[in-house]
Amino acid sequence: MPRISINISTVAALTLLSSATSALATPNCLRDNKPYRLAGDTIEWSMTIAPGANCIQGLRWSTMQIFSVSVVEKPKNGDLLMVGPGFRYFARSDFTGTDKFTLVVVGKNRHDEGKSTVQITVSKPTAPLMVSVVSQPD
Repeated sequence: MPRISINISTVAALTLLSSATSALATPNCLRDNKPYRLAGDTIEWSMTIAPGANCIQGLRWSTMQIFSVSVVEKPKNGDLLMVGPGFRYFARSDFTGTDKFTLVVVGKNRHDEGKSTVQITVSKPTAPLMVSVVSQPD
């Protein structure tokens, strides 16, 4: 059996490489992720994300079991990747205005099976207001 040797610098380099893409993920990018009920309901979420950034969001709540998630409407100004019972949205670097995509979640909430439609509207953050104080000569 061959012996594999890994030194600390190799581990550090691999850790740095694996975290490079997650460093651009926007924390708390959803502003109003209210829970859905899997009871034929439709819910709207709003996401704020900078151009070139991405957002990771799970779809399962504590009382739910997710059977499937499907994309009904794809985004036009970004890319959407389904990751288990969640998604990762990548805003294009030239993203302006708004984007929108729609998911259908099928599963079980407590003991009842059903589905919900989740509509996500994406917008880029507004620029912070810069205020400067200018003194007037006497």
